[in-house]
Parts: sequence; C-alpha cells; structure tokens
Amino acid sequence: MRGVTDIAGLRDIRSHRSIGRRSIPRLQSSAYLELYMLGKERDRLEKELALLEKRRKGIGKRLSDIRKEMEVVERLAQADRQNNGVKKGAEPSGFPKKKWKAFALRY
Repeated sequence: MRGVTDIAGLRDIRSHRSIGRRSIPRLQSSAYLELYMLGKERDRLEKELALLEKRRKGIGKRLSDIRKEMEVVERLAQADRQNNGVKKGAEPSGFPKKKWKAFALRY
C-alpha cells in the first residue's frame, strides 16, 4: 500500500532551469551569474543531503534501540508466563480483575 511519502510532489517536477532550456540564447556575460546560481544550488543541496544523512542515522539508531527493547520485553513476558503457568488468553499477571463501582448521577 502506498503512503503519502510515495506520491510524487512538486520537488519531482523538472523546471526549465533544471532542464537547461532557455527562450533567449545565453550571453557571454551571463556565464558568471549562471555559475554563481549553480554554485548556490549545489551548496543548498549538499546541506540538505547532510541533514538527511543525519536524520537517517538517528532513525536507524532509534529503530535498533526499539528492537533491543522489544527483545527484552518479550523475554520478560515469556519468563513470566513460564513462571506463573499462565495460559494464552488468560489475563496477564499484575492486572487483577476489579469490579466496577456503580453510583447514580443526578443532573
């Protein structure tokens, strides 16, 4: 199933700038401006790539922490089931069944 992040957005649309087409032929003097603009775009994309890498590493670390924590909790639950002889479908230990207290409400 596709999510929102799988749908192509505005960032995926190629503009005239990224295609390299122009209605007016380039002048020799505009080459410096073009170099400057391309350099700025390169710098921006490099910064964005560095931020994405940092975020990817953080997400990977959190995923590994979650996996480790899940393994510990699964081992504890399994040991608790074996020690208490609890069958599947029964209430987990530590959660006794309580009766609800009933009382009348007046408005």
